[in-house]
Amino acid sequence: MATEGMSREEAEEYQKQLVEEKMERDSEFLVKKAERATLRTCLRDKYRLPKSEQDANLMELAGDDIDVPEELLKMVDDDATEEEEKDSILGQIQNLQNMDMDQIKEKASATMVEIKSKAEEKCSVM
Repeated sequence: MATEGMSREEAEEYQKQLVEEKMERDSEFLVKKAERATLRTCLRDKYRLPKSEQDANLMELAGDDIDVPEELLKMVDDDATEEEEKDSILGQIQNLQNMDMDQIKEKASATMVEIKSKAEEKCSVM
């Protein structure tokens, strides 16, 4: 295999190096998974979703190595404040002011026409 043509010491050193690299990759992979789990937990808290035991276990396994990028945490926090503003009464009133009433009327009338035509197809009395 890859160790052909090497002396015994070189082959052992090569194997050691492979094992060390694999352990390092596995460690980095675990940290990345824990970072993702942390971000998912933040989003679950934000949207009031049920907690995931698998994510909690991943974060516990990684320990203190978890370092979620600040930009991602900012995005979660910014979204949270935007959601809070939209959920407030003033946010709802502003949404009503921004609505295009003509478009809503057109949609409603198109829906009624569609419902009426389907009902006429199904019912011979109409």
